[in-house]
Amino acid sequence: MAVEPQTLLRQAPADFAGLLDGLSTCVLWLDRDGAVLHLNEPAEDLFGIGRNHAAGRSIRDLVRANTELEGVIARARAAGAQYSRRELPFESGPAAPARCIDVTVTPFDAPGQPGGVLVEIADVTQHQRILRENALLTQLGGSRAMVRQLAHEIKNPLGGLRGAAQLLERQLKDPTLHEYTAVIIAEADRLAALVDALLGPGQPPRKEPANIHEIVQHVGHLLAAEAPSGVVIERDYDPSLPRLRLDRNQIIQALLNLGRNAIQAVGQRGRIVLRTRALTNASIGSRRYRVVACIQVEDDGPGVPVDLKDTVFYPLVTGRPGGTGLGLAVAQDLIGRHDGLIEFDSRPGRTVFTLLLPFDSNELGETA
Repeated sequence: MAVEPQTLLRQAPADFAGLLDGLSTCVLWLDRDGAVLHLNEPAEDLFGIGRNHAAGRSIRDLVRANTELEGVIARARAAGAQYSRRELPFESGPAAPARCIDVTVTPFDAPGQPGGVLVEIADVTQHQRILRENALLTQLGGSRAMVRQLAHEIKNPLGGLRGAAQLLERQLKDPTLHEYTAVIIAEADRLAALVDALLGPGQPPRKEPANIHEIVQHVGHLLAAEAPSGVVIERDYDPSLPRLRLDRNQIIQALLNLGRNAIQAVGQRGRIVLRTRALTNASIGSRRYRVVACIQVEDDGPGVPVDLKDTVFYPLVTGRPGGTGLGLAVAQDLIGRHDGLIEFDSRPGRTVFTLLLPFDSNELGETA
């Protein structure tokens, strides 16, 4: 709810800061030059700075390359009226996580401080994340059904095609013509393998207690053997992660698919980080868990193309020449079988695919 300047105008400037501190939303009071007069306690948490250090500093000093926020403030000043924007990207510093905010700017002429503005900020990062995860889960269910139907439709005639080519090869008297039947058989086998990848493992995961770090380390060795010499693979593990019940082979395959995409993204030279973390009171979609295992594959490549960000987990969608578009779709399906989810954040120079796996309540007694 936006702050009402008419109410606040009745307050003396000395009392105004205390009134702002009573609000639960983040509010900054800026003077006519854009310098901070006051920020309340929620705003201190959002910007990662105390009010004493912020006082007198320009709003530009408090945000990192956030011209959109400055633009909203400038537009409200120019119009002399309240102006709002929704879902703005926001970073308060080099080490701060990327966030998503709603902003409302209200011109505010306080006694002794004419030409000021109130900037009200709502952090909607978590809300946007839940919406995005629910969309991914919905997408996973729809694409899984579509892929299975498509794969079955393709696989049945492939068997007949291959069998007919083998029979034809036996009837041909001229051995030189066998070259053509061999091509038919080879292409039928290639398409059958592609269909098998689309179908994925049909059986439910065979879950057993596993050390997630042993799995990630194993994947790291496999990736190191495949990566060009100029690609550095780093590990960043959280030793507090408990043991987890999972299908080791399926998790390895999902991580390999993510890791191979990262190798292809960085090319001949780059950096890949395999990271593990334990998240407490975390949500996957609309479900909340006491502990969630977070496994990340980060690379410093060019990032996911903007036009693919909404469809990157769909099968047969790829931004790479020669790519099948199956790696991410299969990985998402395998993690979905563990009630987990893969999400991503990408911009040029930093792409992070995050694999989330929930713990059952009876799995939290042991540490990996």
